[in-house]
Amino acid sequence: METETATPWLTDAEQCAWRTYLDVGRLLNYQLERDLQPFGLTINDYEILVNLSEAPDRRLRMSDLASATLQSKSRLSHQITRMENAGLVRRENCESDRRGLYAVLTDPGMETMRKVAPHHVESVRSHLIDRLTPEDLDHLHQSLKPIAERLRGLRGKP
Repeated sequence: METETATPWLTDAEQCAWRTYLDVGRLLNYQLERDLQPFGLTINDYEILVNLSEAPDRRLRMSDLASATLQSKSRLSHQITRMENAGLVRRENCESDRRGLYAVLTDPGMETMRKVAPHHVESVRSHLIDRLTPEDLDHLHQSLKPIAERLRGLRGKP
């Protein structure tokens, strides 16, 4: 494809790697989501449960949770409302900042996390981890780590 840009097109090998990466990301997310459906959770729900279960006092400011899950504040608010209705989380006011809110993992939410986590780990293991040798896994980690670090550094920048 011809264009008037100085950016070089991807080589066949680069294009193949890029498209395989996209396929794996989409397919793995799709499968992990399917494996959570019997529990009535989405992958976003599960990520929120994980973040809250690992936080001190099982609570995070909504803005910090939005940042951790790469969601807009508006989208997270809708997600938390849905999870509140299911009894998994609740909102609490922030005493130090009257405008701030916390998302808090409820006891039923923690019990859901304890019940679902082994199944999710089994799914991750089955669809990714067990498909790679320990060397492949290390290589994957070492290859993706600098990319993740760079992208984290770009967050919030135009």
